[in-house]
Amino acid sequence: MRLSTLILPVRRWSEGGREVWQRAEELGFHAAYTYDHLSWRSFRDTTWFGAVPTLTAAATATSRLRLGTLVTSPNFRHPVTLAKELLSLDDISGGRITLGIGAGTNGFDSTALGQEQWSPRERADRFGEFVPLLDKLLTQDVVTYEGTHYSADEARNIPGCVQRPRLPFAVAATGPRGLKLAARYGQAWVTTGDPKVSNGGGTSADSLVAIRGQAERLGKACAEVGRDAGELRKIMLSGFTPDRPLDSFDAFVDFAGAHAELGIDELVIHWPIADSLFEADLALFERIATEGLAQLGG
Repeated sequence: MRLSTLILPVRRWSEGGREVWQRAEELGFHAAYTYDHLSWRSFRDTTWFGAVPTLTAAATATSRLRLGTLVTSPNFRHPVTLAKELLSLDDISGGRITLGIGAGTNGFDSTALGQEQWSPRERADRFGEFVPLLDKLLTQDVVTYEGTHYSADEARNIPGCVQRPRLPFAVAATGPRGLKLAARYGQAWVTTGDPKVSNGGGTSADSLVAIRGQAERLGKACAEVGRDAGELRKIMLSGFTPDRPLDSFDAFVDFAGAHAELGIDELVIHWPIADSLFEADLALFERIATEGLAQLGG
């Protein structure tokens, strides 16, 4: 199992922003991700910076740490412009970028450009077109495509990604259409658990059952396209289940062990932010980063 962190883009670069990303590398995290939102929940009326510029700066401030989004969505992105930004970011980082990508949800991002909220069906339709087109754009020098929701007219992406054939996709999905996209295009699969469990007052045990079911459905989706599910890394973005893994060292070890048994091979924990959903003791967080997985034997 690998341990990664998620750093929200809430710090000015000159006022601790750079240092947080550098500290993530020093602590030995496998990767550091950030959200790709225009604003998010309780942070809507506070400092919040863009994901791609933040990751670009992080790429120049680090040398080994993998970097990426968890997750980018079609809410305010177009495959053509996103592809150009991603190949540039992959070049600047020396091939250290992972694109976490999902269908998105209703919220601030979904109406920020003045559009109406998309229905669940339209959101799934768009995602189903977005991912394959982005795959083409990042693997071919020139792409022309005419779809229902997205088009490209001789879009050029030369010289392509440093990582070949392209940078990896980590596809966040739990429904059948999203899981098929993960099976076909993903190098990793991302889950945050089942919102119905957390929002419905479920327990940690209920959450494990739900995630096991998600993983089984992913396995079936992979079988349908002739792919071994073991080829995909299984990423768990924590913080959205009934568990509280950052409350104590033992709580983290128990959480990590239980999810390792489900086949999760990368855990992502949020970098602490005071007075927020992600408030946690920084000293404990750093101990978890350096010692937590050793308790699992790896």
